[in-house]
Amino acid sequence: MKYNYIGKSGLRVSNICMGTMTFGKKCDKKTSFEILDKAYANGVNFFDMAEVYPVPPTAETYGITEEIFGEWLSDKPRDSIIIATKVAGAANGWFVPPVRHELTAIDAFHINTAIEGSLRRLKTDYIDLYQVHWPDTVVPIAESLEALDQLVRSGKVRYIGTSNENAYGLTKALMTSRHRNFKRFESIQNNFSMLNRRFLDEIAIVCQKEQVGLLPYSPLAGGVLSGKYIPGENWEGFRFGDYLANPDTRIKAQAGRFANERSVTAAQKYAAIAQKYGLAPATMAAAWTLSFDFVPSTIIGATRPKQLDDTLKAAEITLPTELLEECDSVNQAILYPMG
Repeated sequence: MKYNYIGKSGLRVSNICMGTMTFGKKCDKKTSFEILDKAYANGVNFFDMAEVYPVPPTAETYGITEEIFGEWLSDKPRDSIIIATKVAGAANGWFVPPVRHELTAIDAFHINTAIEGSLRRLKTDYIDLYQVHWPDTVVPIAESLEALDQLVRSGKVRYIGTSNENAYGLTKALMTSRHRNFKRFESIQNNFSMLNRRFLDEIAIVCQKEQVGLLPYSPLAGGVLSGKYIPGENWEGFRFGDYLANPDTRIKAQAGRFANERSVTAAQKYAAIAQKYGLAPATMAAAWTLSFDFVPSTIIGATRPKQLDDTLKAAEITLPTELLEECDSVNQAILYPMG
């Protein structure tokens, strides 16, 4: 395992971060503990969650993931582990989250209410990295940052970050922090994979120039880059196979975005490249995200411990230039397969 600093922070994290959004739904507590134990034993010290997890989020299940992690954490040295969690984004944004009566906003009331809930469920008195899950298009960013700044100054949070943000939003937040003397976002957590390279279009240059760390989520494109989604075969039991059968239109749309004909075709081509170089497709996909200098850690997920065998290997390998060029050729042939 390799370790890097996030942005300009003092957070020294493993370059593999263990995502937890399956804990409490796809994974019961026993399986979740087995996954966490395996990651921790292999040098992972960085774990990411959110108050709305597990996914898909519901009013009945939100917070369960943090509760499971808090129970697992109880017999570990707290300062050996970097915890990242998130306040639910605004109800005016990405979707209406099923927390706080569907009235969420990134204002002082919701930020303070959310952090108290997370601290209670996690059974800890501080969060290492507290992130905005998605932006608020109504509450001014200065108001949001002031509330987050107060959490850092109170000792409840060490550093702050953002997620699902665009280049303008990240730049505006950084400039606001600079001029108002607020703590700044040290990280941004966005979707980034060989199937979704949009981060490279505009936001990457902001991260490089301002020294903000990207923490990619879905580096395997929700499992599509593992090569298991074979065109024409039955996907029952797979994440996006289940999503396609879900009556929720937002969830069904996610399946169409991640596991459409073009993305599945591209994934099969990437899998062939991985095989040529003696790598598991999942190993190559995770390692690809780590090949960028603005990525200190990439977030992997699992529904069973065995799945970590391939993704954890990405921590130690450097992909050869020839392989990266072949991957770029696939990208040029099938541009933006996820839209």
